[in-house]
Amino acid sequence: MGNFHMKKSIVITSIFPPTEAVFSFSKLEDHHLIVIGDRKTPLDWHCDNVNFISLDVQESMDYDIIKTLPYNHYCRKMVGYLKAIEKGAEYIVDTDDDNIPKPGWSFPAFEGSFDTIPGGLGFVNVYQLFTSEKIWPRGLPLRLINTDFKLDNQLVENAAEVGIWQGLADEDPDVDAIYRLTNDTPCYFNDRRPFVLGKGTVSPFNTQNTIIRKKLFALLYLPTYVTFRYTDILRGLVAQPIMWLSNYHLGFTNSNVVQKRNPHDYMKDFISEIPMYETGERVIELVSKSISPNDNITDNLYNAYHSLLNEKIIIDKEMGTLVAWLKDIKKLGA
Repeated sequence: MGNFHMKKSIVITSIFPPTEAVFSFSKLEDHHLIVIGDRKTPLDWHCDNVNFISLDVQESMDYDIIKTLPYNHYCRKMVGYLKAIEKGAEYIVDTDDDNIPKPGWSFPAFEGSFDTIPGGLGFVNVYQLFTSEKIWPRGLPLRLINTDFKLDNQLVENAAEVGIWQGLADEDPDVDAIYRLTNDTPCYFNDRRPFVLGKGTVSPFNTQNTIIRKKLFALLYLPTYVTFRYTDILRGLVAQPIMWLSNYHLGFTNSNVVQKRNPHDYMKDFISEIPMYETGERVIELVSKSISPNDNITDNLYNAYHSLLNEKIIIDKEMGTLVAWLKDIKKLGA
């Protein structure tokens, strides 16, 4: 695991003074840590070995997306992705300021032979391969939360190219507000071999502990005008059908961070998640119909979001931000 040589950037947004997670990530060798500030971020924010980009610096940057991004918003993280690309990143790690890396934090190689969940299954609950607890990832359709997918019995070993690895998080993993309102038991996942999903088999993935390869950087686009608890999940749902066309797979690996979660209001989270529950499955269907193997990743991304606009899953304003993102990506050669 993690034995491949590459230029790796880690991107975090934060409105807090440097956290334990930020200090830990800043000490990792061979990683370029970028932290993006916002209006609520302390003006004197500083941490050694971190490229901190304050709001004032952001305003002076020559990225089209700067003109379209709202303040006090998680999607300002996209400025960090663009800076990582500008600095020559081959891989970008998405994480948060409350995810503390475990000793030996790393991700598996992107090419190899992996346990594979067969394709064509639609949504599955990948957490069931890591624990027998009743728990599900944020974004899993609610009609499936009681389903036993029996994934262990279906795994086969296949050669695969991975486009994105999602690492899990112990203690307070990425779950929805319904889980937290009804249970909220800390969860510690079992270790197991990494695995990938076959084409047509879907799992939500997030921005909590995720690494993406250069050829898919355009898919880092964070939808800006959907609810906060939907933005990274929607990004992941849009990305998967586009990845499949390029023969890239989504992979999952052991929990390599511990989340000490920043304070949340679970009822507010629940309300923010309602559009995710309402439209998540339709997104996969709409995106799959709107993309083509004859188009490149950026054109497919545009067409995917246009299909969501037609169905009123996103608003007009989203397309302006997406176009700015695609211009910046093109300008940076990604």
